[in-house]
Amino acid sequence: MTNRRSFLTGAGATMLGASMVSKAGAATLPEAHVHTASATAAPLLPASGRPYNPVVTLNGWTLPWRMKDGVKEFHLVAEPVVRELAPGMQANLWGYNGQSPGPTIEVVEGDRVRIFVTNKLPEHTSVHWHGQLLPCGMDGVTGLTQPGIAPGKTFVYEFVARHAGTFMYHPHADEMQQMAMGMMGFWVTHPKNPRQHAVDRDYVMLLQSYDIDPGSYTPRTNTMLDFNLWAINSRVFPGLDPMVAGLGDKVRIRVGNLTMTNHPIHLHGHRFEVAGTDGGWVPKSARWPEVTTDVAVGQMRAIEFVADAPGDWAFHCHKSHHTMNAMGHEVPTLIGVDHRGVAEKINRLVPGYMVMGDRGGSMGDMKMALPENTLPMMSGDGPFGNLEMGGMFTVLKVRDGLKRGDYRDPGWYKHPAGTVAREWTGDVPAAHAAPDAPSEHTDGALDVRKPGADGAGHHGH
Repeated sequence: MTNRRSFLTGAGATMLGASMVSKAGAATLPEAHVHTASATAAPLLPASGRPYNPVVTLNGWTLPWRMKDGVKEFHLVAEPVVRELAPGMQANLWGYNGQSPGPTIEVVEGDRVRIFVTNKLPEHTSVHWHGQLLPCGMDGVTGLTQPGIAPGKTFVYEFVARHAGTFMYHPHADEMQQMAMGMMGFWVTHPKNPRQHAVDRDYVMLLQSYDIDPGSYTPRTNTMLDFNLWAINSRVFPGLDPMVAGLGDKVRIRVGNLTMTNHPIHLHGHRFEVAGTDGGWVPKSARWPEVTTDVAVGQMRAIEFVADAPGDWAFHCHKSHHTMNAMGHEVPTLIGVDHRGVAEKINRLVPGYMVMGDRGGSMGDMKMALPENTLPMMSGDGPFGNLEMGGMFTVLKVRDGLKRGDYRDPGWYKHPAGTVAREWTGDVPAAHAAPDAPSEHTDGALDVRKPGADGAGHHGH
């Protein structure tokens, strides 16, 4: 089994190779900032360059930059990382600057940007700037537009961020392996005018999928469809932070999908509009209200709404298997099967064996032994008990009086008296039978008269 220590130790030779960049060359590089914390970082206010309204990466961060001769410079480091998917489970992934997904890159429309990419992986890589309009030689497709970035080497990409919008970045080198290991990140190009498309809270997130066997740490990268962990920014519920908003705030959520399947993203308690795609902003005249929008593979959707309903509202993929962790495939349905005799026999051989599935799949507060580094399928406690959710699920917490720029978890919503669904303890009315059929139709037949026909069967005109 590859654990955290052996995973990073195995990467040591690669890290040594990357350190062989010459001192003269290293002196010209911007600092490669590293972030390993799993909590949502505060928005990064622009300290240099043109002003913009920063985004918040759920359970992630924004990459700092330096200004040099009017160019905004960043430094990405492709490297092995260890990511906590949720408390109780870590994964050996590949990412950028200490984390998967990599840090969000924020620039302003018209900025000239220069991105240094250092490779600390055991194989070559590249970076494709998904959705950007740029010179062909900067597009990052290994073998087509550039040679691969060999282990220990640093490449530089330079182009003008021509259009405001929301984009992604990921390798175009051994793509099946590298993306399945978590190599991807978000890119936001803000409009020149900070008032254009302005909102009060702006969240970004990438949807990801992993196949990690129970008890193991490293994804199986040859999986095509049968993934068992569905993640937002390489976190699964209950490891995801809530999104918070003040009552009346205009909120934007930008969702990018680099998994192997589509995801119908659903928000409770609010209507939203799809305001943007990775192709640009949608004109207001072309928007319509939704509560669910499908985000296909390789797409980005930016949704906008007014947080006008206080409470704790679910936000999740509406494919039910995508809101569970450590899923098993080819598991039979056992609803209604009587296990009693079999369970007694199994318990003699396996003490502590638990009957599951005969009354449905709900596990509620059941606690069962799991392999090391394995999450329960459905977990996370709410104010009324176990939420029975995992994977692509988090909560939008809307609160009255929340100050602008405050992203702290406000705790669970305190419902006004009389506004929570409750058990009915009064009398239950008797069920009523359907009315009897008319007596003249004892055989159950019905007479049908065509509209506009007279009694003789002639049609009137």
